[in-house]
Amino acid sequence: MLVTTDASLATHAQVRLLSKGYLVVCITRSDEVLNTVYDDPPDMMVVDLSTGNDGSAEMIASLRGDSFFSAIPIIGLVKPCDAGAFEWENCPLDDFIQLPLDYNELFCRISLALFRIKRIFDNNPLTRLPGNTSIQRAIEESMGKPLAVCYLDINCFKPYNDVYGFGRGDEVIRMLGRIIFNAVRESGGGFCGHVGGDDFVAIVPMERAEVVCQTVIAYFDRIVLDLFDEETKARGYYNGINRKGAMDQIPLLSVSIGVVPTDSPHLRHAAKVAEVAADLKAQAKDSKKSCYIMDRRRG
Repeated sequence: MLVTTDASLATHAQVRLLSKGYLVVCITRSDEVLNTVYDDPPDMMVVDLSTGNDGSAEMIASLRGDSFFSAIPIIGLVKPCDAGAFEWENCPLDDFIQLPLDYNELFCRISLALFRIKRIFDNNPLTRLPGNTSIQRAIEESMGKPLAVCYLDINCFKPYNDVYGFGRGDEVIRMLGRIIFNAVRESGGGFCGHVGGDDFVAIVPMERAEVVCQTVIAYFDRIVLDLFDEETKARGYYNGINRKGAMDQIPLLSVSIGVVPTDSPHLRHAAKVAEVAADLKAQAKDSKKSCYIMDRRRG
């Protein structure tokens, strides 16, 4: 959506944006903007703020105060003398471009803003790690290469959440996310994503997969002890509700990992990776302690 009272700017900008494949709705009255946004929310807004007295700043502040529309990226067009003295708190833009308009700069800023919003929406808000869209793409790109997809989750996480509360549960998830991220980074780099809940994915070169798994387990098993009091640690369990809904002795938290080489001949589709990894992870849980299992089939 392009918002400007300048008819010449509206015409030229609309033609240039259309030439780049963008669908453009041009609004010349700021009092019409909110109704248009409410009827059909745009992917992005470019707002001409050069006149300074048409209510555009108030319109932007209103959108930012609405939880549903606040995420729409907004780029402001300002006069050169405005940029340094702008009260950004009262006019919360994502970006700005000085007039006269440089269209190459506008196209770059639009692309960057769209990439940014896509990245932000995909990242998990708890761990800030890439989410399912990025994970799926990373797995697809890893197919046929000498890489390993590691699926991880926490054993007995739900009973812990039920007994110790969501706040403590979120703390455990953040902690595991940070441990995985650091283990991947320290091993030489790779991909680390958060599927959701207590499920994570790491993708690393095959020759480093076992080291990463061992590092994650070592750090997790060491740090997780701080989440329990001395009596519980010594006992090795706490009382909670098990999966069958019955009171039971719940073991201390541990982590299970299924490791799938993405160059295995029997894996021809990314979806199969998740299926194999889930099966391996389930086998790892049978050990009742932190454990990783690797798919070693080569035919």
